[in-house]
Amino acid sequence: MEILPGIHRIEAPLGERYVALYLIVGDDASLLVDTGLDESIRSSLIPYMESIGHPSDRVRYVVNTHADFDHVGGNEAVRGLCPDALLLCGAKDRAQIEDIEVMIDDRYGEFRRHGFDETPETKNFIRAVAHTVPVDGARGAGDVIDLGGRRLEVLEVPGHSRGHIGVYEPELRAAFIGDAVLWDSVLTTAGDPAFPPTYRDVAPYRDTIRQILDLAPDHLLTAHYGVESGNGVQGFLRGSQNYTDLVETVIVEILDSTRTPLTLLEIIDRGRDRLGPWPAEASLYLVYPVLGHLEDLSTRGVVTQADNSPGTPRFETVR
Repeated sequence: MEILPGIHRIEAPLGERYVALYLIVGDDASLLVDTGLDESIRSSLIPYMESIGHPSDRVRYVVNTHADFDHVGGNEAVRGLCPDALLLCGAKDRAQIEDIEVMIDDRYGEFRRHGFDETPETKNFIRAVAHTVPVDGARGAGDVIDLGGRRLEVLEVPGHSRGHIGVYEPELRAAFIGDAVLWDSVLTTAGDPAFPPTYRDVAPYRDTIRQILDLAPDHLLTAHYGVESGNGVQGFLRGSQNYTDLVETVIVEILDSTRTPLTLLEIIDRGRDRLGPWPAEASLYLVYPVLGHLEDLSTRGVVTQADNSPGTPRFETVR
C-alpha cells in the first residue's frame, strides 16, 4: 500500500511473519528496498506493481539493506525482472550477499564453536528460498541516489550486521532501516514475540540507535514491524536502546552469581526468562546479542574468557 506520497510498502509472507519491501518512486526512476525471498518477487512485488501500473523498467536501483536471506533472497528474480537496475549493498556485507553459502557459513554458522548451529533442514530451506547473484556496487554514508525530484541519502547503520545500510528520504523525513534496530523482540504477523532481537555487534548497534535518534525521522520504516510515525519512532528506538541495557545487566548478574565460568548457551539458559517470553528453541537465537555483549564487556574489561584451551569457550567476570 502507499503509506506516504510515492512510498509503497509491500508485505511479503515469511512463515508466521512478513518481510516488508519498499518501492520509492521518483519522477525519473524508482528504488526498491530489499528483495525478500525468491518467491516474494513473483507473488508479492510483481502483482503489487501491476496493480498500481508501475512498469518494472522504472526500477533503476535495488538496495539490499543487509546480508540476511529474507532480505536478499529475491535478488536473482529482481535481476530477471529489472535487468537494468543497479543492485547495491553495504561493502562489509557484500561477500555474504553475493554467495548464499558464504552467508550460511560465516553469518549463520559463526556460533558453532559455542555449541549452536542451524539445522541441515534450515540450511536447505535457506538454499531453496534465497537465490543470490553478484551485486553491482557498494554504497555508504554520504552517497546520494537521485530518482528525479527525490534524492535519497544512504545511511550506514551497522550492528545487526557489519555492513547494514539504510536510506533516508529528507523531504518526508522517512528512514528505511531494514533490521538495523530490532526493539525487544521480533514479532509475528499477529504481533506476538517470535524470537529475540538478533543484533550482533553491540557498540555499533547502540551507535546506530543514537544516530537515528539524532536524525529524528518522522517515519521509521522497518522490515518486520509496523510503520512507526511521530512519537512512535522515539518509543521504538528508546525501547531498543533499553533492551541492550537489560541484556548487559542480566549477563553480568549471571556471571557474578557463579564461581564457575559459563558457556554462551549456559548463560542464555539462565537468563532467557528475564530477557523475553519466547519458547526455549526460539530463545537460542539470543546467541547473537549475548555473544555480542560478552565481546563488548570483554573489550571494556568487565568479562574475560576463562581460558584459551580448545573446546567450548567459557566466560566469567573479572574479579
